[in-house]
Amino acid sequence: MEETMRLNDLRSSKGARKTAKRVGRGPGSDMGKTCGRGVKGQKSRSGGYHKVGFEGGQMPLQRRLPKRGFNSVSRELRDEVRLDALAQFGEEAVTLDSLKKAGLIRNKATLVKIIKAGELSVAVKVEGVPATAGARAAIEAAGGSVN
Repeated sequence: MEETMRLNDLRSSKGARKTAKRVGRGPGSDMGKTCGRGVKGQKSRSGGYHKVGFEGGQMPLQRRLPKRGFNSVSRELRDEVRLDALAQFGEEAVTLDSLKKAGLIRNKATLVKIIKAGELSVAVKVEGVPATAGARAAIEAAGGSVN
């Protein structure tokens, strides 16, 4: 017969819960009086420490190094579609809305371009979505059109 587990039977693994260091309990404890903080100074005071990256007034490293790169504001709005993705798309007419519904581009995307990457063997009719010169040639070679 299998015995059921009860909440009052649960115990932590041995060594999982370390007992807290008791400080300020007299000279015999090795952690009395100054509680292991030493004598005077900022680090001995309550709440006394510096912020992360503070170097004692010296110009901190993150401010000494030059800024690099930037985050483009229009990154969220731009997207691109590969030819091999269009081949698996499954619809003849390709529009901005149909690409969003299929999940090939982000919903926020407004500037979309079809690029020549992969192969296209199915004829597709692209409307309102620009394509690179190579992608346009590949679409027309497969029997499709770009408007």
